Amino acid sequence: MFKIDYHIHTNYSSDSDADMESMILSAITKGINEIAITDHVDYHIKYEPPHYDDLISKFNVMKEKYKSKINMILGVEIGLESQLSDTINEFISSYPFDFIIGSSHSVCQKDLYFDNFFDGMDKKTAYTLYFTEMLKNINSIEKFCVYGHIDFISRYGTYNDKTLKYSDYNDIIDEVLKLLINKNRGIEINTSGYRYKLNQTYPQYAILKRYKELGGEIITIGSDAHTPNYIADHFEVAYDMLEKAGFKYISRFKNLKPIFISINK
Repeated sequence: MFKIDYHIHTNYSSDSDADMESMILSAITKGINEIAITDHVDYHIKYEPPHYDDLISKFNVMKEKYKSKINMILGVEIGLESQLSDTINEFISSYPFDFIIGSSHSVCQKDLYFDNFFDGMDKKTAYTLYFTEMLKNINSIEKFCVYGHIDFISRYGTYNDKTLKYSDYNDIIDEVLKLLINKNRGIEINTSGYRYKLNQTYPQYAILKRYKELGGEIITIGSDAHTPNYIADHFEVAYDMLEKAGFKYISRFKNLKPIFISINK
């Protein structure tokens, strides 16, 4: 099996202290064939964006050093916000990315973690707004490959029951999935929900299955690791979900284009 981890952060992300080399060595030890370094760029969050010129210099050195042991591709996880589309599109065009994760970390210019996004809203209103803004993001950002952890707002909900059930939001989630499919973009299975003791991947299985039913094919697997020990964490769960949902392939990327590889290769 060709193993990939397409969501990895290093100390070029402000929420990680992990040196890039330590992440690479962990991936090699765990038998991973290919990784994407996807450090954060978020314009409305209280983190400093990484200095990508420095990051790329380090990336190129590491890629050459370990080329006989692992393949590395240059990626980014960028917080999508429709009102910042010009800034985001300009950034994306400035660097030779092979892979771009678009994520919703802020909604209506409020960060889901740092700010008071949920204040004054019941869960149904807040979660629906999250997906409504996601639709705007997909329509306004020119280039990204997959939407990251699309239902992870439930990680931050401030409600006694912050669970997000697909059946409660199926209409708008289906709109999101259909729009991604129509624009030839995919989703990821992000296994970080297990790291946060939420006992799930993002998306949950019901959304993954629906994506497949609607004709979705482009899908990556990422650990969202910020430390070496979480590289490829709970990937056996992700692969089981993919097979159960009927997927035969996962995607690698080159020049922002998907390359389909058999799950059982």
